[in-house]
Formats: sequence, C-alpha cells, structure tokens
Amino acid sequence: MAYKVLIADDQKMIRQMFESILAASDRYELSGSVSDPYEAIEHCRRKKVDVILMDVVMGENIDGIETAAKIKEFSSDTKIVIVTSMPEVFYIKRAQQAGIESFWYKEIQEQPLLEILDRTMAGESVYPLNRPRYWLGNAVSTHLTEKELEVLRELVGGFSTAQIGEKLGISERTVRMHISDMLEKTGFKNRLQLAVRARGGGLIINDGDVDLTNK
Repeated sequence: MAYKVLIADDQKMIRQMFESILAASDRYELSGSVSDPYEAIEHCRRKKVDVILMDVVMGENIDGIETAAKIKEFSSDTKIVIVTSMPEVFYIKRAQQAGIESFWYKEIQEQPLLEILDRTMAGESVYPLNRPRYWLGNAVSTHLTEKELEVLRELVGGFSTAQIGEKLGISERTVRMHISDMLEKTGFKNRLQLAVRARGGGLIINDGDVDLTNK
C-alpha cells in the first residue's frame, strides 16, 4: 500500500516537480498539494497523511518548521521532511528541536528525494552532512563560528549590543568582539551592512524571536 504524501510549497513549479517524482514511484501516492501553511494544517486535520514535504518559507506569518510543530501536536505519527533552498544556518537546529524527521536541501541534493522519503518512512532521521556554503562578503559562511552566527542572528533581528549579550548570556564586550571579528572576515564596513547582507542572502532570517535554546 502506497504512503500518502502532502506537498506544501508556495512555488507552483516546485510542487509540480515533487508531484512528478512521486508519480514515478509506486511507493507513494499524492494526498494533496498546497501553497500555504494553514492549508497544510487543515489538510492534515481532514485527511490521512503519512509524510509531508514541507517548505520552510511560504510567505505567511508562520514558517514551515512552526507549521510542522503544530501538525505534530495532533498528528504525531505523520512524518515530515523539510525541504528548502535557503542557506539559513539555524533551520536545521530548529527542525531537530521540533521533532522533524528529515531535512533536504533543494539545491545540494546529497541524496535523491525518493531515497530520503524511503529512509524516513523506514524510521530513520535523515539530515544533510553539510549545509550550503554562502559567500558573505569576503568570507564563506562555514568560516564563521557557531557563536558568531548566533550573534549575527540577533544582529539581523535588530537587537542592540546590550540586548544581544543578555539574550546569549555573554558580555557586551564579547558581543562587540564577535561583531568585530565578523567585520574583519567579511570586509564589511559596519554592523548594519553585515546584517543587511546576511539577511538579504538568506544566510540568517530572523523575522521573529524564535527560541533556539536546547529544550
């Protein structure tokens, strides 16, 4: 019996591509194809869904990871594969915290999508070995430290040095040091330019105060 799959992505071309991939396999059957997160939630309330291919950014005030967490609240057996082309460095951590089974980058495609689905339905949790490499000024994103990225995330969110220090539990001096190190690595002139370029390229997307601390 074929697994029932829901596709949730705001790009019609991507939905059609996923539909074609599923149609070529006798192991999966399309349950539905929706363009926004609220449709995905409602569909899962009304119909049986074994696995969801869920985009992260769908143009609403709730993203795919938050949507997945809401679906898990009333349908914990539904497996979810996050699919994204955005290099945002904290998506993987958020997805793991939300209990999402697997994660697949549209652009990198370390493994074919059907293989990710097969392994997920077999009970595996499949996450990429490497995140996308993104040039931020003169630096490759993977050259920034984890703490620098945490500071950068709060910087993109518009928080002051004092607020960043309080949120991350470090001193203002340490915050300034991390910002200075990032400016030196990237070659940007100031923290505003650093934040704008990080947000504009999708490396850091901080449109809300999402808790990234370990639960």
